[in-house]
Amino acid sequence: MKVFASVMAFAVLTACGTAVQPEQVTVNPSPLTVVGNLVEADITGTFPVKKFGKNAVLTVTPVLKYAGGEAVSQSVTYVGEKAKENGTTVSYKEGGQFTVKASFEYVPAMAKSELYLRFTAKKGNKVVEIPDMKIADGVLSTAKMAQAEDVPAQVTADKFQRIIQEVQEADIKFLIQQSTLRNSELKSQELKDLYAAIKSADTTANKAINKLEVAGYASPDGEQDLNAKLADARQAKSQKHLQKQLKKAKVDAAIESNVTAEDWAGFQAAMEASNIQDKELVLRVLSMYTDPEEREAQIKNLSAVFKTIAEEVLPALRRSRLILTTDLIGKSDEEIAALAANDAAALNVEELLYAATLTNDAAEKLAIYKKATELFANDYRGYNNMGMVYFGQGNIAEARRCYAKALQLAPANADVNYNAGLAAMAENDLAKAEEYLGKAAGTEGNLNAAMGTLYTMKGDYAAAKNAYGKTASNNAAVQQILNEDYAAARQTLASVANPNATTAYLAAIVGARTNDRDAVYANLKLAIERDAALKAKAQEDIEFAKYQADEKFQAIVK
Repeated sequence: MKVFASVMAFAVLTACGTAVQPEQVTVNPSPLTVVGNLVEADITGTFPVKKFGKNAVLTVTPVLKYAGGEAVSQSVTYVGEKAKENGTTVSYKEGGQFTVKASFEYVPAMAKSELYLRFTAKKGNKVVEIPDMKIADGVLSTAKMAQAEDVPAQVTADKFQRIIQEVQEADIKFLIQQSTLRNSELKSQELKDLYAAIKSADTTANKAINKLEVAGYASPDGEQDLNAKLADARQAKSQKHLQKQLKKAKVDAAIESNVTAEDWAGFQAAMEASNIQDKELVLRVLSMYTDPEEREAQIKNLSAVFKTIAEEVLPALRRSRLILTTDLIGKSDEEIAALAANDAAALNVEELLYAATLTNDAAEKLAIYKKATELFANDYRGYNNMGMVYFGQGNIAEARRCYAKALQLAPANADVNYNAGLAAMAENDLAKAEEYLGKAAGTEGNLNAAMGTLYTMKGDYAAAKNAYGKTASNNAAVQQILNEDYAAARQTLASVANPNATTAYLAAIVGARTNDRDAVYANLKLAIERDAALKAKAQEDIEFAKYQADEKFQAIVK
């Protein structure tokens, strides 16, 4: 889009020897657009023939004017053929080309602004007054609608389990090829402890018997049929004995049964744990052969080692095993919530962190996480989660402080680095954000969306597109608008899970860029209904420049 600047008629410019304004000035882009955090433009034009004085000096400075201030870019100086000052020489007879690159650090007030050229002209010591020349409007600031706050921060989860299972076991050993219960075995301390645990699980308020099992085994030596019968008998007699003990203790519990005729798994585990010479040779036999009879034959062929195995390993495999699984039942949600509010010290760290998930009130969450940092100061999760709440409230400074503390405790944690990256982005600290996100691989958060937002804020829209993938978010739609992929942007905005005022506002921008007047008005109306503050933004947003004089537009934004 070209802006043609008419040459103003100044009497001081008619005489040979003065400087003149450039003509046919073109600004690219026009209107101006923010990319990353910069507003840049290439400004070109021509100096007319036989107008630029041979002793003249003209310094041109791009100036972006906006409400409450102005930004000044680097100046360029042009000089006549006989001028003593340094600068780009302009031929009096032939004129010359005018080129300057403008660059400004973006501030939000630039959303409604105008680009001017400011001139300082002189011939020798004589200063020539030339008014500023307007050459473009600006600034399209849609890129700034990509916000780190659009990407959810990630909580570091508690490990609270309301029901924790404990397993307790006891073995009853048998003699070779026998299934007789021996008194010495039935009076073992291991078995007594198991019976006591069964009674406790049945009578304690926060405990319950989950499963009670009796398994019968035979060692993997001898005939398989005999071993199967031995395992069955050992299991049946052990279960009968257990049933008597349950009846005596007045415990009503079902017993599950299990039989392993030849305990090769137990044999392998025992061998691995032993110090038997040549045990590696035996273990290789187990890996090479799967047929039980072949295994047994090969091991027995190792006559020297088999004797040691028969004495040290096999007796422990002639057994039945009694297995108790107990459920330890934790505090109820109501109990945890009450203690978190009134006596947090009575909770362990997992219970306290879990308590924060029982409320949707941000103030209550903050109070709980703050208490977690006080009671469990070395657990990074309290600090990270407190930062997450602050981030959601828009208190980025406090969020960064919390994340910094969490990173001291867990510098390599992916979730904390992810959150710290989002907070750095929210304060436009993009270099630090990139550093943190580079350490966030494996986070449970949406790293693709975070990287897409980072690239969008840096002005690298191609990389942003690759990072977002199929992410359906306001930020992803911003990137698609900037890439002029309006069909994709329209589809993305329609797929946003929780559409808000920004979603509708971006849909209005898509309407404006595709000349869909109805879409502009319908979506802008919806956006303002969701957030009245967008009235002021729409009034100054150059995206809607050609609609702002319409009565319908004015009725929406007033």
